[in-house]
Amino acid sequence: MSSIFDLTGKVAVVTGASSGLGADAAMAYAEAGADVALLARRIEKLESVKSDIEKLGRRAIAVQCDVTNEESVKNAMQSVMDAFGKIDILLNNAGVAVRGGVDDMTEEDWDKSFDTNVKGIFFACKYVVPHMKEKGYGKIVNISSVNAIVADKNDMFIRHSYNSSKAAVIGLTRGMAASYAQYGITVNAIGPALFETEMTVDKLFKSEEFLSFYSYMNPAGRPGKKGELNGTVLYLSSDASSYVQGQFITVDGGGSIV
Repeated sequence: MSSIFDLTGKVAVVTGASSGLGADAAMAYAEAGADVALLARRIEKLESVKSDIEKLGRRAIAVQCDVTNEESVKNAMQSVMDAFGKIDILLNNAGVAVRGGVDDMTEEDWDKSFDTNVKGIFFACKYVVPHMKEKGYGKIVNISSVNAIVADKNDMFIRHSYNSSKAAVIGLTRGMAASYAQYGITVNAIGPALFETEMTVDKLFKSEEFLSFYSYMNPAGRPGKKGELNGTVLYLSSDASSYVQGQFITVDGGGSIV
Protein backbone atom coordinates (compact mmCIF):
# COMPACT_ATOMS: atom_id res chain seq x y z
CA MET A 1 0.00 0.00 0.00
CA SER A 2 2.84 2.39 0.82
CA SER A 3 4.14 2.13 -2.76
CA ILE A 4 1.46 4.55 -3.99
CA PHE A 5 3.27 7.29 -2.08
CA ASP A 6 6.65 6.35 -3.55
CA LEU A 7 8.18 9.10 -5.71
CA THR A 8 11.24 7.18 -6.89
CA GLY A 9 12.16 8.27 -10.41
CA LYS A 10 10.04 11.44 -10.23
CA VAL A 11 11.29 14.99 -10.63
CA ALA A 12 9.71 17.63 -8.39
CA VAL A 13 9.96 21.40 -8.81
CA VAL A 14 9.41 23.52 -5.69
CA THR A 15 9.06 27.30 -5.86
CA GLY A 16 9.81 29.29 -2.74
CA ALA A 17 12.10 26.43 -1.68
CA SER A 18 14.69 28.45 0.21
CA SER A 19 13.07 28.19 3.64
CA GLY A 20 9.98 27.34 5.65
CA LEU A 21 7.26 25.12 4.20
CA GLY A 22 8.93 25.03 0.78
CA ALA A 23 12.23 23.74 2.11
CA ASP A 24 10.40 21.20 4.28
CA ALA A 25 8.41 19.95 1.28
CA ALA A 26 11.54 19.69 -0.86
CA MET A 27 13.14 17.48 1.78
CA ALA A 28 9.98 15.37 2.01
CA TYR A 29 10.04 14.84 -1.75
CA ALA A 30 13.64 13.68 -1.57
CA GLU A 31 12.91 11.35 1.33
CA ALA A 32 10.09 9.83 -0.78
CA GLY A 33 12.58 9.17 -3.59
CA ALA A 34 12.23 12.17 -5.90
CA ASP A 35 14.94 14.33 -7.40
CA VAL A 36 14.24 17.98 -6.67
CA ALA A 37 14.64 21.32 -8.43
CA LEU A 38 14.74 24.15 -5.89
CA LEU A 39 13.58 27.57 -7.08
CA ALA A 40 13.71 30.86 -5.18
CA ARG A 41 15.30 34.29 -5.33
CA ARG A 42 17.90 33.63 -2.62
CA ILE A 43 20.37 31.26 -4.24
CA GLU A 44 22.56 30.98 -1.13
CA LYS A 45 19.61 29.64 0.88
CA LEU A 46 18.81 27.17 -1.89
CA GLU A 47 22.34 25.81 -1.85
CA SER A 48 21.90 24.82 1.79
CA VAL A 49 18.70 22.91 1.05
CA LYS A 50 20.36 21.35 -2.00
CA SER A 51 23.19 20.06 0.15
CA ASP A 52 20.76 18.47 2.62
CA ILE A 53 18.92 16.71 -0.21
CA GLU A 54 22.12 15.39 -1.73
CA LYS A 55 23.04 13.86 1.64
CA LEU A 56 19.93 11.70 1.20
CA GLY A 57 21.36 10.35 -2.05
CA ARG A 58 18.98 12.27 -4.29
CA ARG A 59 19.84 14.69 -7.07
CA ALA A 60 19.02 18.36 -6.63
CA ILE A 61 19.62 21.64 -8.40
CA ALA A 62 19.32 25.19 -7.10
CA VAL A 63 17.91 27.70 -9.58
CA GLN A 64 17.55 31.40 -8.87
CA CYS A 65 14.05 32.44 -9.87
CA ASP A 66 11.70 35.36 -9.31
CA VAL A 67 8.20 33.97 -9.84
CA THR A 68 6.84 37.47 -10.54
CA ASN A 69 9.05 37.74 -13.64
CA GLU A 70 7.96 35.64 -16.61
CA GLU A 71 11.39 35.50 -18.24
CA SER A 72 12.94 34.39 -14.96
CA VAL A 73 10.39 31.58 -14.61
CA LYS A 74 10.78 30.53 -18.25
CA ASN A 75 14.55 30.30 -17.89
CA ALA A 76 14.28 28.45 -14.58
CA MET A 77 11.99 25.78 -16.00
CA GLN A 78 14.30 25.35 -18.96
CA SER A 79 17.18 24.83 -16.53
CA VAL A 80 15.17 22.10 -14.83
CA MET A 81 14.45 20.40 -18.16
CA ASP A 82 18.10 20.65 -19.13
CA ALA A 83 19.16 19.04 -15.86
CA PHE A 84 16.53 16.31 -15.48
CA GLY A 85 14.78 16.00 -18.85
CA LYS A 86 11.31 16.09 -17.33
CA ILE A 87 9.05 17.57 -14.67
CA ASP A 88 6.58 15.26 -12.92
CA ILE A 89 5.56 17.39 -9.94
CA LEU A 90 5.17 21.15 -9.52
CA LEU A 91 4.67 22.57 -6.04
CA ASN A 92 3.75 26.25 -6.30
CA ASN A 93 4.76 27.35 -2.83
CA ALA A 94 6.21 30.86 -3.31
CA GLY A 95 4.05 33.43 -1.56
CA VAL A 96 3.90 36.66 0.40
CA ALA A 97 1.58 37.96 3.10
CA VAL A 98 1.05 41.71 2.99
CA ARG A 99 -0.71 43.22 5.99
CA GLY A 100 -3.46 45.81 5.65
CA GLY A 101 -7.09 46.46 4.74
CA VAL A 102 -8.43 48.02 1.57
CA ASP A 103 -8.81 51.33 3.39
CA ASP A 104 -5.15 51.72 4.27
CA MET A 105 -3.00 49.66 1.90
CA THR A 106 -1.27 50.91 -1.21
CA GLU A 107 -1.75 49.75 -4.78
CA GLU A 108 1.84 48.52 -4.68
CA ASP A 109 1.05 46.31 -1.67
CA TRP A 110 -2.06 44.94 -3.40
CA ASP A 111 -0.11 44.15 -6.58
CA LYS A 112 2.70 42.53 -4.61
CA SER A 113 0.27 39.96 -3.22
CA PHE A 114 -1.27 39.10 -6.56
CA ASP A 115 1.99 39.19 -8.52
CA THR A 116 3.56 36.60 -6.23
CA ASN A 117 0.63 34.52 -5.01
CA VAL A 118 -1.36 34.28 -8.27
CA LYS A 119 0.70 35.44 -11.22
CA GLY A 120 3.63 33.41 -9.92
CA ILE A 121 1.54 30.24 -10.20
CA PHE A 122 0.33 31.28 -13.66
CA PHE A 123 3.91 31.74 -14.91
CA ALA A 124 5.13 28.45 -13.43
CA CYS A 125 2.23 26.48 -14.85
CA LYS A 126 2.55 28.19 -18.22
CA TYR A 127 5.98 26.66 -18.70
CA VAL A 128 5.33 23.30 -17.05
CA VAL A 129 1.84 22.30 -18.21
CA PRO A 130 2.78 21.91 -21.92
CA HIS A 131 5.46 19.39 -20.96
CA MET A 132 3.05 17.51 -18.67
CA LYS A 133 0.41 17.43 -21.40
CA GLU A 134 2.91 16.03 -23.87
CA LYS A 135 3.93 13.17 -21.58
CA GLY A 136 0.38 12.56 -20.30
CA TYR A 137 1.24 12.88 -16.63
CA GLY A 138 1.64 15.59 -14.02
CA LYS A 139 0.93 16.53 -10.42
CA ILE A 140 0.43 20.23 -9.66
CA VAL A 141 -0.02 21.32 -6.06
CA ASN A 142 -0.76 24.97 -5.32
CA ILE A 143 -0.24 26.40 -1.84
CA SER A 144 -3.19 28.62 -1.01
CA SER A 145 -4.11 29.40 2.60
CA VAL A 146 -6.88 28.79 5.10
CA ASN A 147 -7.24 32.57 4.88
CA ALA A 148 -8.74 32.10 1.43
CA ILE A 149 -11.93 31.05 3.21
CA VAL A 150 -11.46 32.40 6.75
CA ALA A 151 -10.91 36.06 7.60
CA ASP A 152 -10.08 37.85 10.84
CA LYS A 153 -11.18 41.12 12.41
CA ASN A 154 -8.09 41.34 14.61
CA ASP A 155 -5.96 44.29 13.44
CA MET A 156 -2.82 42.18 13.63
CA PHE A 157 -4.26 39.71 11.13
CA ILE A 158 -6.07 41.92 8.60
CA ARG A 159 -4.62 41.13 5.16
CA HIS A 160 -7.23 41.78 2.51
CA SER A 161 -4.92 41.38 -0.45
CA TYR A 162 -3.70 38.07 1.01
CA ASN A 163 -7.26 36.83 1.51
CA SER A 164 -8.14 37.77 -2.06
CA SER A 165 -5.02 36.39 -3.74
CA LYS A 166 -5.19 33.08 -1.90
CA ALA A 167 -8.88 32.74 -2.80
CA ALA A 168 -7.88 33.33 -6.42
CA VAL A 169 -5.48 30.40 -6.14
CA ILE A 170 -8.45 28.13 -5.43
CA GLY A 171 -10.28 29.40 -8.51
CA LEU A 172 -7.20 28.96 -10.68
CA THR A 173 -6.68 25.45 -9.27
CA ARG A 174 -10.22 24.38 -10.12
CA GLY A 175 -10.06 25.89 -13.59
CA MET A 176 -6.82 24.10 -14.43
CA ALA A 177 -8.03 20.85 -12.88
CA ALA A 178 -11.12 20.77 -15.07
CA SER A 179 -9.14 21.57 -18.21
CA TYR A 180 -6.13 19.32 -17.74
CA ALA A 181 -7.56 16.15 -16.18
CA GLN A 182 -7.96 14.72 -19.69
CA TYR A 183 -4.16 14.91 -20.07
CA GLY A 184 -3.41 12.91 -16.94
CA ILE A 185 -2.64 15.99 -14.88
CA THR A 186 -4.08 16.47 -11.40
CA VAL A 187 -4.26 19.98 -9.94
CA ASN A 188 -5.10 20.52 -6.29
CA ALA A 189 -4.56 23.15 -3.60
CA ILE A 190 -3.63 23.15 0.07
CA GLY A 191 -4.74 25.70 2.65
CA PRO A 192 -2.28 25.80 5.55
CA ALA A 193 -3.12 27.69 8.70
CA LEU A 194 -0.45 29.21 10.92
CA PHE A 195 2.89 27.42 10.80
CA GLU A 196 6.20 28.60 12.20
CA THR A 197 8.06 29.84 9.13
CA GLU A 198 10.41 32.67 8.25
CA MET A 199 7.35 34.69 7.21
CA THR A 200 5.60 34.34 10.56
CA VAL A 201 8.20 33.88 13.25
CA ASP A 202 9.43 37.48 13.36
CA LYS A 203 5.91 38.85 13.57
CA LEU A 204 3.19 36.58 14.90
CA PHE A 205 5.28 34.11 16.90
CA LYS A 206 6.87 36.88 18.95
CA SER A 207 3.46 37.91 20.29
CA GLU A 208 2.48 35.76 23.27
CA GLU A 209 -0.91 37.47 23.26
CA PHE A 210 -1.55 36.45 19.67
CA LEU A 211 -0.30 32.88 20.10
CA SER A 212 -2.45 32.44 23.20
CA PHE A 213 -5.52 33.72 21.36
CA TYR A 214 -4.82 31.61 18.28
CA SER A 215 -4.32 28.45 20.33
CA TYR A 216 -7.53 29.11 22.26
CA MET A 217 -9.56 29.52 19.06
CA ASN A 218 -8.02 26.56 17.23
CA PRO A 219 -9.50 23.11 18.02
CA ALA A 220 -6.01 21.56 18.01
CA GLY A 221 -4.95 24.17 20.56
CA ARG A 222 -1.75 25.18 18.75
CA PRO A 223 -0.19 26.33 15.47
CA GLY A 224 1.13 23.80 12.95
CA LYS A 225 4.49 22.17 13.61
CA LYS A 226 7.41 21.68 11.26
CA GLY A 227 6.70 18.79 8.90
CA GLU A 228 2.95 18.61 9.49
CA LEU A 229 2.16 19.87 6.00
CA ASN A 230 4.33 17.27 4.30
CA GLY A 231 1.83 14.41 4.44
CA THR A 232 -0.75 16.36 2.46
CA VAL A 233 1.88 17.58 0.01
CA LEU A 234 3.09 14.03 -0.63
CA TYR A 235 -0.45 12.70 -0.93
CA LEU A 236 -1.39 15.22 -3.62
CA SER A 237 1.98 14.75 -5.36
CA SER A 238 1.84 10.96 -5.55
CA ASP A 239 -0.32 8.32 -7.20
CA ALA A 240 -2.20 8.00 -3.91
CA SER A 241 -4.30 10.94 -5.18
CA SER A 242 -4.70 9.76 -8.79
CA TYR A 243 -8.49 10.37 -8.71
CA VAL A 244 -8.39 13.57 -6.64
CA GLN A 245 -8.94 16.62 -8.81
CA GLY A 246 -9.53 20.31 -8.17
CA GLN A 247 -9.72 20.00 -4.40
CA PHE A 248 -8.81 22.46 -1.66
CA ILE A 249 -7.58 20.70 1.48
CA THR A 250 -7.08 22.74 4.63
CA VAL A 251 -4.30 21.80 7.04
CA ASP A 252 -5.32 23.95 9.95
CA GLY A 253 -5.92 21.93 13.10
CA GLY A 254 -9.63 22.39 12.52
CA GLY A 255 -9.48 26.17 12.58
CA SER A 256 -11.75 26.56 9.57
CA ILE A 257 -14.58 24.52 11.10
CA VAL A 258 -15.23 26.68 14.15
